[in-house]
Amino acid sequence: MVDTASNSPGEDVEDLKAADAQDLHKAVREAGEEELDRPVSSLFFSGLAAGMAISSSLIAEGALHQALPDTPWRTIIVSLGYPIGFLVVILGRMQLFTESTISAMLPLVTKPSGWALKRTLRLWGVVLLANLIGTAITGGAIAAGVLGNSELRGAMIEVSMRITELSAWATFVNAIPAGFMIAILAWSLPNARQQAFMVIFAITYVVAIGGFSHSIVGSDEAFLLLFSGNVGVWQALGELILPAVLGNLLGGAGLFALLAHAQVRGEMDGQGET
Repeated sequence: MVDTASNSPGEDVEDLKAADAQDLHKAVREAGEEELDRPVSSLFFSGLAAGMAISSSLIAEGALHQALPDTPWRTIIVSLGYPIGFLVVILGRMQLFTESTISAMLPLVTKPSGWALKRTLRLWGVVLLANLIGTAITGGAIAAGVLGNSELRGAMIEVSMRITELSAWATFVNAIPAGFMIAILAWSLPNARQQAFMVIFAITYVVAIGGFSHSIVGSDEAFLLLFSGNVGVWQALGELILPAVLGNLLGGAGLFALLAHAQVRGEMDGQGET
């Protein structure tokens, strides 16, 4: 922690300045480079922890759903539980697939190479697999009655059924803005400083009330429905989880990461950083 009391007035003013786009690009890119260099075992166990911890979103939503009457405004209040898992995972520095899409993509688009591509695909694959194993464990535990009582379990199943209302194509399309917004979240965090809690909460709450599809939170819901007998294996994996993964990738890595890089590429070229 920096001792701000010892800083000069000029340093205090500098600390209060928000980083510009180029500084943000550098911060997120360097964080991505560190992630790309991490051992597979570190990525896996961090991703496993994230997959299990993100389930606190569903638990919080289920608890709110159970406590509130069936009214038109219930969804707005229930959605307040959605950011909980993201707060735990992001502030706990765990590996979440959707957050990794932009951080891993920036090193690749800045200095394209076979090594960077291989490492990016390795990171995405390991973290996604670990996240899904984590959500499968918690989804199975909830379905088996290990986590929560029967009333809470019923509420979580009811909350989870919303994802079955969309076709595979609609899930894919709905996942694009979710991936884009989680990438915005990862991009914004270096500037958030003491406001990180509110930034995470606000952006993920918009994902929730917008009904957008997040692949990892959605996989927790899909596995709960699978293990409780409400959907089959193909519907859970092929129609609910896979389209959300692809949509999140397109929104996070395909759109936001490229746009974020494009806005600073000219400045970086002038400084010899690309």
